[in-house]
Amino acid sequence: MRVYGIKSCDTVRRAMKELSAAGHAPELVDIRAEPQDETVFRAFYDDFGAALVNTRSTTWRGLSAEEREGDPVGLISAHPALMKRPVVEDGGRRTLGWDQAAKAVWL
Repeated sequence: MRVYGIKSCDTVRRAMKELSAAGHAPELVDIRAEPQDETVFRAFYDDFGAALVNTRSTTWRGLSAEEREGDPVGLISAHPALMKRPVVEDGGRRTLGWDQAAKAVWL
């Protein structure tokens, strides 16, 4: 099981803790510390669409209107903090975020 996120993100830390407590062995992939190939983000975007981009983030608010109109995958590759977190992946399944729906899948 892989958890894509940023290690300092509270939501990612909560997901890692709850997944471990449920008997999973989650591996954190820190997308800021370990830059991912754009194909990884493209696959996530294919699954989740525009929901993958965290438009409430400080990073998003700091972008110009022109930058915001660009390719979302390219934006996430350049600014990993723009990705909504975490993306949990295991056995061909993926979930986005750590809400009740994601918890229902993994816990």
